[in-house]
Amino acid sequence: MGLLGDAKKIASRDPAARSVVGVILLYPGFHALVYHKISHFFYKLGLKGIARFSSQIARFWTGIEIHPGAQIGDGLFIDHGMGVVIGETAIIGNDCTIYHGVTLGGRGHDKSHKRHPTLEDNVLVGAGAKILGNVVIGENSNIGANAVILYDVPKNSTVVGVPGKVVKKDGQKPDKSHAVELDHAAIPDPLEQEVCMLNKRVHELEKLMKLTLEDQKDDRCCDKTSEETLK
Repeated sequence: MGLLGDAKKIASRDPAARSVVGVILLYPGFHALVYHKISHFFYKLGLKGIARFSSQIARFWTGIEIHPGAQIGDGLFIDHGMGVVIGETAIIGNDCTIYHGVTLGGRGHDKSHKRHPTLEDNVLVGAGAKILGNVVIGENSNIGANAVILYDVPKNSTVVGVPGKVVKKDGQKPDKSHAVELDHAAIPDPLEQEVCMLNKRVHELEKLMKLTLEDQKDDRCCDKTSEETLK
C-alpha cells in the first residue's frame, strides 16, 4: 500500500482529519511510520546503529518509540501517539489502531525468541493499555484503555481490566471493525458488573431474610395464641 495509502486510511478513519495533506504534514502518528520505514530498512541491512539513530530521531520529534525491528502492516493509525512504545519483535497486522500511552512490551531476556506481542488485523488498543510478552491478540479484537494483557486474546474479543479479562467474545466477525469505528468507549466495565451482581445478590438475601423473620414472628404469635386459648 505504501505511505500514501496509510495517510489516506488515517484521513478516512479520523473525524478530526481535514485532508490527506493535513495528515502527511501534521500527524505525528504518520511521521512515526515514515521514520520507521527508514529505520526498518537499515535494520534489515544489518546497519542497526543507523537504524536506532533514526528511530531515536522519531522518538524525539513525535513522542512515539518504535524499535527498528518491529514489523508493521498497512493502515496503522496511531492516534495522538505520545508515549507509544513498540518493541523489537512486535508484529502489527493491517488496519490496526493504537492510542496514546500504549506499550507493546517484551518479557524476558532471551534474544533468540520472540519477546513482544503480535496484533492481528483490525485490532484496536485503547489509551494506556499494556500488552506484554509474546502474546497474540486475535483479529477484530478491542483492548480497553489501561488494560494489562499477559495472555493470548481470541479473535473478535473485548478485553478490559488489570489483568485483562475477556468480557465479550462473539466468535463472529463484527459488522464494523473496532479499529475503524474507534468505538473503544463502548466497553463493559467488569468491576461495575461485579458490583451490580453483588448488589442484586444482597437485595435477594435481604428479601429472603425479611420473609424468614416474618415467618418466625407469625409462628411465635400462633404459639402465644394457642397457649392463651388453652388457659
